[in-house]
Parts: sequence; C-alpha cells; structure tokens
Amino acid sequence: MTVDGCVFCEIAAGERPAHVVLDDEVAAAFLDARPVFKGHVLVVPRGHAETLPDLPPASVGPFFGRVQAVARAVEAGTGAAGTFVAMNNRISQSVPHLHVHVVPRNRKDGLRGFFWPRVKYDGDAEMEDYAARIRAALEAPAGSD
Repeated sequence: MTVDGCVFCEIAAGERPAHVVLDDEVAAAFLDARPVFKGHVLVVPRGHAETLPDLPPASVGPFFGRVQAVARAVEAGTGAAGTFVAMNNRISQSVPHLHVHVVPRNRKDGLRGFFWPRVKYDGDAEMEDYAARIRAALEAPAGSD
C-alpha cells in the first residue's frame, strides 16, 4: 500500500528520483538527501507504515534483514569502521513513513554520543517503576491502551 503525497512511497515506487542502493519487494534504500556523513542511507518498507508499531509483524523480520544488509554494505562501500543505525517514531520524524537511518561511522568523525541529553533515575525504586510499567505494556493486548 502506498499513500498519495508520501515522498518515501513515491521513491519506493520509482515515481520520484533518488540514489537507490536497494530495491526489492520488501524495502527500498537510498541515499539521504541531507546526510550526516556521505554514504548515509535511508531504508524504508515498500508498503506504507508511519512508524515501527504500524509495520505488520510478519514484515518486521524481512525489513530488518534489509536494514542489516544495508548496514553491512554501507561499511564495505564507504570503508567506514562501523555504522550508526537509528529510527524515530513520530517525534523528529521528518517524513511520516517508517525509515531507518544507516550512517557510516569512523572514530573521531565528530559525531558525539546520542543526539539528546542524558537523565538519571532518582534510584532503583524509580527504575523498577519504569521497568514495571513497560513490562505491563508489553503484556497488554495490542490496541488496549
């Protein structure tokens, strides 16, 4: 399924130009037009899904198999020592179509840690409270929030 007006659906369908590095029945991958570093690739599912939770469960494994292959290829193709693989869901998601960033990385490349500030828990009790809430959400049937 594609969504009219979705830039990434248009790229995956071949209706909008992009520097494509992978194109199959599961995913399309192409160079990011605004890369963190040269060789920065976006991997998108062929069918429209806005976020990871929207991706059908049967598609998750095949999709992340493509992400894994692209991560391997970005390292080999750019001579990078590693990659940074990341995804946003809604917040900071510039295009509302699931996409995974695969960014080539090298030591001392100027990218420092994560892009957000770090916080500390008030102690073990607060950590356990957060862990318990997340465990409960995992155990709840989908869509029961």
